[in-house]
Amino acid sequence: MIVVMKSEATVKETSAVIKKIQVMGYKPHLSSGEQKTIVGMVGNGEKVDPDEFQAMSGVESIVPILVPFKLVSREFKKESTIVALNGTKVGGNELIVMAGPCAVESRDQIMKSAEAVAKAGAKVLRGGAFKPRTSPYSFQGMREEGLKILREAGDQFGLAIVTEVISPDTVDLVASYAHVLQIGARNMQNYSLLEAVGKTTKAVLLKRGLMSTIEEWLMSAEYILSNGNPNVMLCERGIRSFEKYTRNTLDISAVPIVKELSHLPVVVDPSHATGKRNLVGAVSKGAVAAGADGLIIEVHPNPEEAMSDGPQSLYPHQFADLMLEIKNIANAVGRTCG
Repeated sequence: MIVVMKSEATVKETSAVIKKIQVMGYKPHLSSGEQKTIVGMVGNGEKVDPDEFQAMSGVESIVPILVPFKLVSREFKKESTIVALNGTKVGGNELIVMAGPCAVESRDQIMKSAEAVAKAGAKVLRGGAFKPRTSPYSFQGMREEGLKILREAGDQFGLAIVTEVISPDTVDLVASYAHVLQIGARNMQNYSLLEAVGKTTKAVLLKRGLMSTIEEWLMSAEYILSNGNPNVMLCERGIRSFEKYTRNTLDISAVPIVKELSHLPVVVDPSHATGKRNLVGAVSKGAVAAGADGLIIEVHPNPEEAMSDGPQSLYPHQFADLMLEIKNIANAVGRTCG
């Protein structure tokens, strides 16, 4: 449940509520909105008598949260969460585009990619330094050297960095270079990893699992928030279905559904959703029209030479053209881009 404080409630009164929650053996989660301050009470599922809090000074009301994802829900926080990263804000009126190659392959490749996506209007550079692959014989990434290259390129071209973290023991290393920690689809239910990134203050981009329901996706986000990190962005990247023409099936309806259920920003990955360069543009524009807060698009200076995901990576000139179209769609739905 959540304890809603009166608008004129003092810090002392709010602190008293937090202390009582702790004494009862539960974990308090404070959320301060523009008009209200609320304190979430997360525990083991046992019922709590609302009257124990209703009579406390400064308390306005007690509201039960009926959905299993408590901290992630709109019931807990009515205002949309805005995730700040390196001067960029995701979840506000501006549509944020993240772009770059699937994997870091060389310094020259990343520098060319960063220059191209920054010039086109992207605000975040993507690139994998640690690459979990289906085959153990595929390129696995440049690891820390790749992180160093990403950060150098980001600093030079004014871009935040998003890159994947694949294990709890590499969280601190990746966090020392990146602005956003990406949790890939295969790790969406890697609970040790979710808890580890939840104990950082870094922004997290949580991709939906290949065969995960929306509720399972939101429950994974709950793991991160329950460990203290509220800076989570959800990424719809397509789910596995019987359709074979595309790499995955993009659940476009997940965008408005999740934004109704949760206060967290929603990002769409049209590259992994389709797996085909010629489909990325149409899906990107559809995602913006559906209300996505951001896009993450694969761009490579020479896709035919890419070590991974070449067929779905845009050429720089294609990305530049798409950004112009995206801006028009964003403007049409009352948002800005770039």
